[in-house]
This record gives sequence, structure tokens and C-alpha cells, in this order.
Amino acid sequence: MRLLALLLAGASLSGAQEVAPGCALVPGWTQDGPVRTFVADNLFDYMDGNAEGYLIYQFQRMTGVTCKKDGVTLVFDVSEMASPDMAYGIFAANRDLRQPAAKIGMGGQIVPRRLIFAKDKYYVEIAANPAGDHSEVLRAFASAMESKIPGRTELPDAIGWFPKEGLAADSIRMVPESVLGLRILRRGWMAQYESGKAFLLPEESPGSAAQVFEKFKARIGQTQAAKIGDEGFLATDKYLGGLAVFRKGRYVGGFANLKEGQDGAALAAALAAKVQ
Repeated sequence: MRLLALLLAGASLSGAQEVAPGCALVPGWTQDGPVRTFVADNLFDYMDGNAEGYLIYQFQRMTGVTCKKDGVTLVFDVSEMASPDMAYGIFAANRDLRQPAAKIGMGGQIVPRRLIFAKDKYYVEIAANPAGDHSEVLRAFASAMESKIPGRTELPDAIGWFPKEGLAADSIRMVPESVLGLRILRRGWMAQYESGKAFLLPEESPGSAAQVFEKFKARIGQTQAAKIGDEGFLATDKYLGGLAVFRKGRYVGGFANLKEGQDGAALAAALAAKVQ
């Protein structure tokens, strides 16, 4: 048993090494200084005020190196998040929507001095100095690093479940806490529509989703039962406007901020129909 434990631990360490950054990924680059490692408890030592932006996406650990070549410095960090959803979530929060995306992993972006991408549960970022266009070398590091990371390259499933009709471009995002401003809705996906805001919350099980659904219904107060998903309700809230909410399996979702006269039940049903 002890030998098996040691072998498993070694395999775990080997897996961690496979997704660690490395200056030698691209020929000619050398490491400057020691490897950086951080976990949730000490990430503030590295990022100070920016650490919270990682922790809310269920940050697990970070490994980083600094690489140099011909007067150029690259700060190269790889963060492991709790899940692919969280890795994509932090990527989406940090991308520049004014700039084009790059086809790297689940999603990526390369600008003259910065590379970011998400693949499986890993979020990769490289910052280049000094000023100038370093996109060519960033692209080389992106390609080499992506090949080292096993796992998911497809977008999170939930992104494909939001109906396309009326959906605002590039509006789907992971809200890491307090969806719709409510603490009982811990985290989930949101999307902007012409007709309001859609939301979809993954829970651990149908049972836990049912508990969240009931708490949400109680928080709203006066509701009308609706046949959406496994169970649903319609309501009007002072702050959230018109609501159409459902539970389907382990997901709670629906529409908020609907205007008077909109068919919220039909909109929510269209979303529920896609949830698998």
C-alpha cells in the first residue's frame, strides 16, 4: 500500500510538471531566477490587489518563470483552476473584446505584449517587456505550451446551450459569485439578450439544485408555477424585473430583467430545452 501511494504521488507530481511553464519551450530562451510557486494562501504576495481576481475563479495553484533573450523579458505563469469552466471564466474576464481571439485551447488571445489562453483547467499568461510587438514569440510559446497541456479544448458545454436568437455577441461569461446579485446563486453563466439576461447555474446534483431553486423562489416571494424543465416559476421582482426560472436536473436557469409583455416562459423553455 505504501509503495502504491508513493507511485501515485509520483504520478501526480509528474502530471504537474507536464503543465509547468518552461523557457526552453522555445529555442534560445533562458530562465532568469528561480521557479515561482503560489497557492491561494500566498498569491497576494505575488499579485497584491489583483489576487482576488484569481481566487474568485477557484484558483488552486500557480507556477511561473521569467525568461530572457536579447534584452526581452517574458513573465510566464500557468494557473491551475478547479475546473475547465473556471479556467475559461478567468480567461473571458481578462480578454480584450476589442482585439481578435486566437484559436488556442478553449480560447486565447495574443496582442503585441501579452498572451493568454485557457485549456482544460489551466489558464496561461505571458507578459512581454519592453514595449514593442512580441506577438511572434508569444505565438511560439503558446503553441509549445498548449501541446503540453492535456484535456479539454472545446468550449464549456453551457456556452453552447444559450439560444442564439437575440443573444448579444461575446456576452456569455462566467459570474464567479452572486449571480444576479444574489448570494444564494453562488456562481454560474450569464448572457445578455435583447429581451433581458439569461443565467444558468450548475449545481453538484439535482438535489442541491432543487434546494437552490426553492431558496430563490422564497427570496422572490409571490410566484406563479410554470411548466419549464423539471419545475419552474414566473414572477416580477422590484430589482430583477420579469423573471422566468426553471430547474432541470442539476441546473437552475432562466431569464431576468424581462419587460412587461415578454413571454418569459417561452424564452426560459428554449434555454431549458438545450440543457443536457
